[in-house]
Amino acid sequence: MSHPSHTKQLASIKRIEGQVRGIAKMIEEEKYCIDILNQIKAVKNALSTVEGKILQSHLKACLKGALKSDQGFEDKVEELMKTLKR
Repeated sequence: MSHPSHTKQLASIKRIEGQVRGIAKMIEEEKYCIDILNQIKAVKNALSTVEGKILQSHLKACLKGALKSDQGFEDKVEELMKTLKR
């Protein structure tokens, strides 16, 4: 089974990476707590958006192929549930 490409998410991941570096700098410079917390919240929301897009892609592509086999589908559902519980 071929897996979907997630290269469209790279720009967002790179932006998030920059935001995390910015948070580290804010902490080093002892910026105001609320400003740091706001940036952390922004990173969490951005990661959640990327996660949702990759999950949607997984459901549309990877689970679609598993529907052909009852056991394959059950395995994929179990795999997904374990991942979401983390």
